[in-house]
Amino acid sequence: MLPTIVTTELTVLLTRPQEKSEQLAAQLQTVNIGSFIQPLFDYKASATTADINAVMADVDIVIFVSAPAVAYTDACYPLTSVLTLTNNSIQFFAVGQATQVALERLGIENVLSPQAPLAETSEGLLQLPELQNVANKKVVIFRGNGGREHIANTLTARGADLHYIESYQRVWKTLSQKQLTRWKSNKINCIVATSNDILTTLVKLIDDNDEQNNFWREQCVWVVVSQRIADNAKHLGLRQVINSQGANSQKICDALKQLQKNTM
Repeated sequence: MLPTIVTTELTVLLTRPQEKSEQLAAQLQTVNIGSFIQPLFDYKASATTADINAVMADVDIVIFVSAPAVAYTDACYPLTSVLTLTNNSIQFFAVGQATQVALERLGIENVLSPQAPLAETSEGLLQLPELQNVANKKVVIFRGNGGREHIANTLTARGADLHYIESYQRVWKTLSQKQLTRWKSNKINCIVATSNDILTTLVKLIDDNDEQNNFWREQCVWVVVSQRIADNAKHLGLRQVINSQGANSQKICDALKQLQKNTM
């Protein structure tokens, strides 16, 4: 059952970095859903060409956990050159659809990623048949700083020779009471949180700066992208939580369209 919001006009807070938020905002505009963009962090490059070159020798499997991981890796280590050097022997994996598309735009074909009914998550990726028998295979994971260790831990347990490259870093913005006041003045009644880091950062902001935070916890609708994040949202005391079942813009847009329909 979908949550019910107090007003029939849905206004959504988008918290991803600017470019991704703008893409989703444009989609929402076509279905008459208003949005307000407040990125919680920016990206900056982290790894060097030498860092990446050091781990790519004799690699069997390459996993990208996000589209930014693809972009920042390719910027200093063009991925098309990897295909030329290896005669296409590397298996490329993407956690979600957006990451797969980012790889395909670079000319990398046959990228494997979770497809329905599998979720576009680490858990979904690890269910792929091609990642079951990885003993003695060299696996390189490209990601941002921090993040979960679930993929690495699972593949290591399956016998893989695991390596990490943090191709970018998240640079978190400092938010204050002013942001909460602004969100209220913009009549925000729905917030999209695409990771547990974003979710916990938002809840901490509310707890630290808004003593009268019942609206955010009880009436505001929180749209998250996996059951794991939904469970955490409930644990943090958020009452109205929707799982979009995926982090790509279309999945989130579909969930918000359904919510809008439910309020009319």
